[in-house]
Amino acid sequence: MADPNVLNPHPPEFDRFLQASVGADQNGYTVTVLSTLARLGLDPWKETAELVTLGRDDARARLGALLARFRDVPALASDHGRVARDLSQLLPEGRASGSLKRAVSTEAGGRPGTSGAIWAVLAIVFVLFQTFMVGGSGSGE
Repeated sequence: MADPNVLNPHPPEFDRFLQASVGADQNGYTVTVLSTLARLGLDPWKETAELVTLGRDDARARLGALLARFRDVPALASDHGRVARDLSQLLPEGRASGSLKRAVSTEAGGRPGTSGAIWAVLAIVFVLFQTFMVGGSGSGE
């Protein structure tokens, strides 16, 4: 049976946390956790998986340190601790579904489904090779 998350390999358990607001930037736009982590040069899903493995208290401390480094949201300069505490409550428990376990276990080993993507690319290259080098069917020659 095909994996239902083949088009979105990221665990849905992370969505509530990653889409949560950390505050408004200098232009008044809402900045999410996902955007914050990306702007800090981190992979948001990998970082979230690591936070989940830490447990709530350690995750809150790490998240607070990350938010303290983030300068795009002025309010975080003085309020990063409270924001980190609130956001850490949105993290899924480490013993959640299989997709969460897969994300946590593959954080160092690459993205889930990578080998499937490689096989798909190889199949496309093979078909193109067959079409251009051998010729299409019905050419009559």
